[in-house]
Amino acid sequence: MAKDKSKIRESAGDRVLEVFTTILLALVVFIIGYPLSVIVSSSFSSSSALSSGKVLLWPVDFTFAGYKFVFQYKRVWIGYRNSIFYTITGVCLTMFMQIMMAYPLSKRDYQGKGVILKLLLVAMMTGAGLIPTFLLKMKLGLINNVWAVILAGLVGIRNVFMLRNAFKNSIPGELFDAAKIDGANDFQCLVKLGIPLAKATISVLVLYSAVGCWNDYFNAMIYLTSRQDLWPLQLVLRNILTASQSISTEGMSTTVQQAMQDSGIEQIRYCLIIIATVPVLVLYTIVQKYFEKGVMIGSVKG
Repeated sequence: MAKDKSKIRESAGDRVLEVFTTILLALVVFIIGYPLSVIVSSSFSSSSALSSGKVLLWPVDFTFAGYKFVFQYKRVWIGYRNSIFYTITGVCLTMFMQIMMAYPLSKRDYQGKGVILKLLLVAMMTGAGLIPTFLLKMKLGLINNVWAVILAGLVGIRNVFMLRNAFKNSIPGELFDAAKIDGANDFQCLVKLGIPLAKATISVLVLYSAVGCWNDYFNAMIYLTSRQDLWPLQLVLRNILTASQSISTEGMSTTVQQAMQDSGIEQIRYCLIIIATVPVLVLYTIVQKYFEKGVMIGSVKG
């Protein structure tokens, strides 16, 4: 059979680069994948195997005792409920605020756009600091209130700039002009043209905001000091991870205490890490197809 002459012949440098890239990617996958596999294996291993250091890659003395405790521990599910509420509410309010800020700033004829952009840039580069922010929220009566957590990162200015660039660079101005001729107002242009055509960038920002809201524990630790019933899952998880010996058994039923004794604190920690990570992984798989496109569109300088 005759060889395909149309095939581009690779040079020695190309082959060396391909081998180097393959090795580098394999190393990155190992660096990221091995700790994850150890966490998953440890969550299914017995406490004696964990304490003796026998778990290297696969579960040792396979057991569900840790997950049994987690599913019966009421405080974990209260934290799960709070985290879901904070994430959904925070993402909805954050995206609404960012879209309503970014869309007018993407218009060529928006008066005062330059001044507003400079103010946003100054606000992005500086900050009031923790103590003034705490005093302000205390004056507003937001301490030990869910809104102290939700309003903490309501508007991400970097995301506003990214979304503004997406509106400006991915949507032709002539399209809006045609819609205006057909009688559409600014709000209709935003809803029917702007948001659908910028959905890739919006999806990426939804992922950024959701991950930030889901993983946030610091604001709850600062502002919800006396309201453990409002603690998010990450703060519950932090307290368990930093527990030196054991988890307080106060308020636990006998069944839950027995499940904790069967699993041990180390296994419980690994199980909680898995439980807290699953929602982020599910969300990422949903918006993964928009991720690269959305980042590239929103990062173009405008």
